[in-house]
Amino acid sequence: MNANTKPSTAVCAVILAGGSGTRLWPLSREEFPKQLLRLSGENSLLQDTVLRLDGLSGTASADEVASARVLIICHEEQRFLIRDQLGEIDRPPICTLLEPESRNTAPALSSAAHYLSRDGDDPIMLVLPADHAIRDAEAFRNALGAAIKIADKGFIVTLGVVPTRPDTGYGYIRRDPTANVKVGDTARGHRIAAFVEKPGKHVAVSYVESGQYLWNSGIFVMRASVWLEAVDRCRPELVQACREAVDDGEEDASFFRLSRQAYGRCPSDSIDYAVMERLSESFVRPAADGRDGEPIPAAVVPMDAGWSDIGNWSALLEQDQIGDAGNAVQGDVLALETGNSLLVSNHRFVAAVGLQDTVVVETPDAVLVMNKERSQDVRQVVDWLKEHGRGEAQTHRLVHRPWGSFEALETRATFQVKRLTVKPGAKLSLQLHHHRAEHWVVVKGVARVTRGEAVFDLEENESTFIPLEMKHRLENPGDETLEVIEVQVGDYLGEDDIERFEDVYQRETGKK
Repeated sequence: MNANTKPSTAVCAVILAGGSGTRLWPLSREEFPKQLLRLSGENSLLQDTVLRLDGLSGTASADEVASARVLIICHEEQRFLIRDQLGEIDRPPICTLLEPESRNTAPALSSAAHYLSRDGDDPIMLVLPADHAIRDAEAFRNALGAAIKIADKGFIVTLGVVPTRPDTGYGYIRRDPTANVKVGDTARGHRIAAFVEKPGKHVAVSYVESGQYLWNSGIFVMRASVWLEAVDRCRPELVQACREAVDDGEEDASFFRLSRQAYGRCPSDSIDYAVMERLSESFVRPAADGRDGEPIPAAVVPMDAGWSDIGNWSALLEQDQIGDAGNAVQGDVLALETGNSLLVSNHRFVAAVGLQDTVVVETPDAVLVMNKERSQDVRQVVDWLKEHGRGEAQTHRLVHRPWGSFEALETRATFQVKRLTVKPGAKLSLQLHHHRAEHWVVVKGVARVTRGEAVFDLEENESTFIPLEMKHRLENPGDETLEVIEVQVGDYLGEDDIERFEDVYQRETGKK
């Protein structure tokens, strides 16, 4: 569907997919964040976020919400990965808004609301983080359907998770048990009394025992106009910058690029900080135009659906634990006399002997081993990698590109060996390198090579040489995946040694 097409029905799911997910390093990296990982099954967290909308009851049918009524907002670096993942499940979004830089969730949502309102529409927005796990999809849809009905009455609604333990890692919502919100004759939710920050252990215990507190899920439902009015009362400079980011933005095929200059002026605020935590003080202030501001009502709908934000490795262990030993195992793993541990193998055989309460995560270029109680400290590892200029914080050895992927097999000072995988019909940019020459050997499929003025095909077990500073291009003219072994030789092998002349993906120099 064209990016200019706007929803014709009342509901649009707005998927917030801009997070970096460093707490799940080494599986998640800056260029391949948590929402794109397939942590528990064949689908990624992003794909599951969209698919669990199927069968939603409320003011729109499942097809209207899940197929044609999804808007994604993400960083431009992940746009092709997200496009491909949604293509795998046949759920193309109406548009993908591209953030030129990360400014947190309030600017992301405000920009989406402006975009959806450009032609006078006022959809109910289902605001969904792209990186949550939910076991009971039906219970989730029931809660979301109730929230849609309440939002249709002008409320800002959030889903509050029924707590299963006194967790200190979540914010809490205190509901007002005496102020039910009804649609028809049925009580669907409660007025919100307060949002509270992450508590200490003893306070968390008292919250759970009281029965009046719910975990803050970060899932919201409201009309676009209601959100824009609320954020305008609380942070007028934010809503103005987002309006300009949309007005001055530009279409790019199925993507919409927000204005870099305008978006950069947005305060980096979360939805909670910008609006929800200011309910009592901001929602009754006079409106910006001097009119008396009517209170904007807010409600919470309880949800008991096996929810987790998979915020760290310990949370994934709790989500996937099976068997008497309480382990969660993925990949080629042997666990002997090991219990209550998360063991993940992505590349090699992993044997765990005599471990308790341990997290082991193996990838081709890094291995994490830690006590599960130290899961929050993974950030220290990522910070250390960044401080020392280590690439393991940003990318995997397998790097995805819109045309396919490449994997670094061997890297030394003056040479590098990669495996290139090119999708059927895809092509790399027409480019040259100033510091390296390249040798290409076709190991699977047929390659069409541009080498200077010459264009020719190579079949399996055939090769060619690309000299320094020669224009060249690799493409796959066939209907099967092309695999090429590339040997680079030169005094500098960085990915920014690219002078690009033509590119069907409209990328800047420095991204192969």
